[in-house]
Amino acid sequence: MQRGVEWNFEPTLDRISALMDVLGSPQHAYPVVHVAGTNGKSSTTRMIETILRERNLRVGRFTSPHLISMRERICIDGVPLEEERFAEVYQDVAPYLEMIDAQGRRLSFFETLTAMAFAAFADAPVDVAVIETGMGGSFDATNVADGTVAVITPVSLDHVDYLGPDVATIAGEKAGIIKPGATAVLAQQELPAAEVLMRRAAETGAVVAREGLEFGVVSRELAIGGQLLHLRGLKGDYEEVLLPLYGAHQAGNAACALAAVEALTAGDETLDPELVRQAFLQVRSPGRLEVVRRGPTVLVDAAHNPGGVQATLEAVHESFDFARLIAVVAVFEDKDVRGMLELLEPMVDEIVVTRNSSPRSMDVDELAALTGDVFGPERVRRAERLDDAIDLGIGLADEAGEFAGAGVLITGSVVTAGDARLLLKAGEAG
Repeated sequence: MQRGVEWNFEPTLDRISALMDVLGSPQHAYPVVHVAGTNGKSSTTRMIETILRERNLRVGRFTSPHLISMRERICIDGVPLEEERFAEVYQDVAPYLEMIDAQGRRLSFFETLTAMAFAAFADAPVDVAVIETGMGGSFDATNVADGTVAVITPVSLDHVDYLGPDVATIAGEKAGIIKPGATAVLAQQELPAAEVLMRRAAETGAVVAREGLEFGVVSRELAIGGQLLHLRGLKGDYEEVLLPLYGAHQAGNAACALAAVEALTAGDETLDPELVRQAFLQVRSPGRLEVVRRGPTVLVDAAHNPGGVQATLEAVHESFDFARLIAVVAVFEDKDVRGMLELLEPMVDEIVVTRNSSPRSMDVDELAALTGDVFGPERVRRAERLDDAIDLGIGLADEAGEFAGAGVLITGSVVTAGDARLLLKAGEAG
């Protein structure tokens, strides 16, 4: 599939709209829950899907980027397309890709995958599709769909070269998925983002549901393997919900997911509380503060911007009683690397810098120099390869024999998380 690289694209819906037209508009064959935001999109998408599946609905899920296999992006009933089926779907859309290409409008890598997802879901067929945006909203390829429910997770600074220099501008781009007559489920936002999102909802006549007002987390407490929640939905309260994920940010994601499913459901009746409990009990979010090894505890997290790192560190502090924390970090060079390092510095005792498998990965020497400025050179180690960096990080944790509990946090990028999961044999990420 020679369609260029995913991070190099021209923001327009012209190409994907033309392709959808010749494919027969498969994105309109089922209701869509559309999820945008800066952080928490994939986890929220997975939670929505899991609740819907627990209601015996056939669900399509489209997420990005993938951790290990591209097939993870297109799932039906929680399972990635088999290799043969993935190839079949591509072959089905390939002639139409060529048709649009021939008009001088060459479709991108992400547009191709988006078309494949919509086509696969229509062919299945699914009862509902949960679609995560790739980047932004208004001009994201997924926005050819009209979401019955639009979910906006917390908006912060990321992809500023493409989306804009401040939170308000970025929120304006994300707000583009809110369509006339939809329900907009809004996570708690910084004030500039909230104002932009509310303005878009008013312009489109969307029904607004805001975390902390119309729905939210009533209470949460630590539990073995996660947290115990009392969630207030749009239609009722749901108590004793065990979520096997860590952090206040995941509790907020759970509240948004629940509200989205309630908004999609006709009538005023609450969901079956036991169904909700069973659904959340099954939620997995690979690469999101995931424990992939014990003794020492090794966590893998896909945080790749300051907002994500902040949420991750708060969850680590709350949920893990580490006396010593070693970080293994590989980042993309176009991210706010200093901002992430400055957040890590107060909590991390030693840091191992390395690179991941992406060509966008920051050079190790450059990352080591920047990290030395923030941490001081004596706390920084370096390794050219991620596998060596992980071994070094685990070794440093093992050396801390006099400490009751040392942990290793591998983070900095979705690619870093995916590479680490593969190296540590954490299993499939579908």
